[in-house]
Amino acid sequence: MDYLQPSELAKKMIEAGEEKLNMSTKDTIIRGIGAGALLTLAAFFALTVITKTGSLIFGAILFPIGFIMLNMMKFDLITGVFTLAPLPVINKNPGATWAKVFRNWGLVFCSNFVGALMVVFLASFSVRFGYSGETSEIFPAFHKLLAKVGEGRTLGFEKWGMMGWFTCLVRGILCNWMVSMGVIGSMYAQSTIGKFFCMWAPIMCFFFMVFEHAVVNMFLFPFAMTMGADFTLGDFFLWNEIPTVIGNFIGGFFLVGLPIYLTHYKAKKAEAAAE
Repeated sequence: MDYLQPSELAKKMIEAGEEKLNMSTKDTIIRGIGAGALLTLAAFFALTVITKTGSLIFGAILFPIGFIMLNMMKFDLITGVFTLAPLPVINKNPGATWAKVFRNWGLVFCSNFVGALMVVFLASFSVRFGYSGETSEIFPAFHKLLAKVGEGRTLGFEKWGMMGWFTCLVRGILCNWMVSMGVIGSMYAQSTIGKFFCMWAPIMCFFFMVFEHAVVNMFLFPFAMTMGADFTLGDFFLWNEIPTVIGNFIGGFFLVGLPIYLTHYKAKKAEAAAE
């Protein structure tokens, strides 16, 4: 077979989580920066496609290439470690602790942000021709699109108060439900083409449905600010990034990582003990 059975997948997920907890600080940071940069470079590519074609579906079809590349390189996104890192702790693996989980999450989150901001600078420098003019003059289509997206998903949520904040959180949950299926898809598929499809399909879904992904947003909203969008960093964090991160954790861990562990690994262990 060119795919793993769910019980084998659950075991592999625990092993992957343990590997991440025991990874050196240097490797965690390098892989986090690489993941943030590759995913957000793909987001820049998708935005360019949408701007030039006017079609969201074309951007959604092409965007997953960044996710596929970073997973094939075993780079780490915060959305992926939300799903995998707690599993060895819950399974009571020797040496696996919550302190290691929070260390991993903190390092990956910060390094993803560094990678995303690198792309923000390079992308905005490229679009604005070395910051030689305003985007409304140089690239009006980009200016209009980014202003609409950035302001709509910060000030637009703020307009509705807590219901807006909660809406962003729900979109974060739905996003990482899909993204985490892509993460485990890269594990249970054994052939290269199988891995490609199992990662591509759920990532295309989340992008097309405009769900909220913490790392994509690390690029999207600072980039929108460089394009002239009228909102602040405070607006971005309060009305988008914070609820998105919380939602991504809930979606990844409670809707993917934990259910697979409980039904395919813990249940199997209990069965074996009973026999």
